[in-house]
Amino acid sequence: MKIIKTLALFVLICIVLISCYPSLLNRSGTEQPTIGQDINEADDNDTNDVNDNDSDKVENNDNNENDKDNNKDETNDEDNEDNEEQEIDPREQIDLTLKPNEIGQVMVLMYHSIGQVEAEWRRTPENLRKDLVTLYENGYRAISLKDFVNNNIDVEAGYTPVVITFDDGHKDNFNILMDNDELIIASDCAIGIMEEFKKEYPDFNITATFFLNGSVPFRQEELVEYKLNWLIENGYDIGNHTLNHNSMKGVTDPNAMQKYIGGQANFLESFLDGYEVNTYALCNGERPHKEYYKYLAEGSYENKSYKNIAILEVGWDPSVSPVDKRFDPLGIHRVRASETNVDGVGMYNWLKAFDKGTRLRYISDGNPNVITIPEKYADRLDDEKVKDKLLYIYE
Repeated sequence: MKIIKTLALFVLICIVLISCYPSLLNRSGTEQPTIGQDINEADDNDTNDVNDNDSDKVENNDNNENDKDNNKDETNDEDNEDNEEQEIDPREQIDLTLKPNEIGQVMVLMYHSIGQVEAEWRRTPENLRKDLVTLYENGYRAISLKDFVNNNIDVEAGYTPVVITFDDGHKDNFNILMDNDELIIASDCAIGIMEEFKKEYPDFNITATFFLNGSVPFRQEELVEYKLNWLIENGYDIGNHTLNHNSMKGVTDPNAMQKYIGGQANFLESFLDGYEVNTYALCNGERPHKEYYKYLAEGSYENKSYKNIAILEVGWDPSVSPVDKRFDPLGIHRVRASETNVDGVGMYNWLKAFDKGTRLRYISDGNPNVITIPEKYADRLDDEKVKDKLLYIYE
């Protein structure tokens, strides 16, 4: 009897254990190997499942990135279309209330010496400063001679360009002092005055062209190369004034003319790497007979050619606009920047004439790529000189 009871108890325990075994499997959270499956094989399957999930994530990310790129391309295409639709003709941005007139006249100022005593061909340092301040306050802004000739006039809307030139290369144009082996520009020479003015009035864009003659321009022989390169590096230009301030009046020998001009160009360019001296101011404003004019413009000397893009006269009145039918780059008029013996045609006389309206003043439209003129002056325009710029004629 005891044996029977013991067997029954054993069977009951076994039944209980068997019934609890599946729940223990579920609580473990890990799938157990099935019968006949190696444990390592089961681990590999788990790893493969993880890798498959990661691959799905990467694939989804790639798809998302592709979608983003496609969206960006579509957005860019839409922006480009919008930009094309919204592109504005620069002529529509011209402020006509400023009365732009780019067929008006421009003063090309002619200076010579700067010294302590005012004279017909000499300005005092104080008067040069006065000239610059007067120009600035009256709405003038400096441009280079080369930009003027090439009609590359980049001046703020409502303002007037002015070109500044110096003849003869006097020491008082560009004088350098030595101070403990340091080179210092004299404050009362032309360059010293203009450089100081540049600091106080940076938007005047000060620049000038120096027409140089002789073998010692600016009269400091040991500093010739230094000065010439300093000028170019600091936004100034160098022009030709012949070998020995040679007048061309009565000259009939083409070889002599080419020597005077070509020889000086060669000399100056020998100090300047890559810079071309291609502007020329007539000495005393004198020319040869017309049949020899071509040698003023171009020629050669010692197997080196020269070609001037501008030839300047001695001054008496403002130059016409570079798009005017009358504009001749090989005969540009200049204005004497003086108040002594100017015979009513000095700088201050022309400033008054412009203010009174007795002379037509150039007024910039602010866009160097657009030529803007009032309709009533359209007959003065030379269409060929407009070249690749836009033309805007308004009533």
